Amino acid sequence: MNYSRQRESILQYLRSTKCHPTAETIYQNIQSENPNISLGTVYRNLTLLSEVGQIQKLTFFDGPDRYDANIVPHYHFVCTKCGAVLDLEMDSLSHINLLAAHNFEGTIENHMAFFYGKCPNCAKHISKEL
Repeated sequence: MNYSRQRESILQYLRSTKCHPTAETIYQNIQSENPNISLGTVYRNLTLLSEVGQIQKLTFFDGPDRYDANIVPHYHFVCTKCGAVLDLEMDSLSHINLLAAHNFEGTIENHMAFFYGKCPNCAKHISKEL
């Protein structure tokens, strides 16, 4: 993969945050240092970085894809109120691959799990409303 100043800027931004931004958020945050960059360029570079394994693309059923520079296997929490995506600090659930493979004739190679609920900030606001 050839070096690209724009791609490097995207990667640096992702490494500087833990907020799991959307492509639009990344675009807005790097546009000041890359005034000629387009949203399409951001999307193309995110796709490429994801395909070569330098970042993770997090796809949800509802809402835009999010991106994560942390490529070490880990789990994510999604707030059903504000939409925040947070890293969860927890032990691996790798044994789930064995459970899933028990009555499956194919091969289980990996898994991805998202946990849903209210983030600490939203949970605080809800408890104050009650």
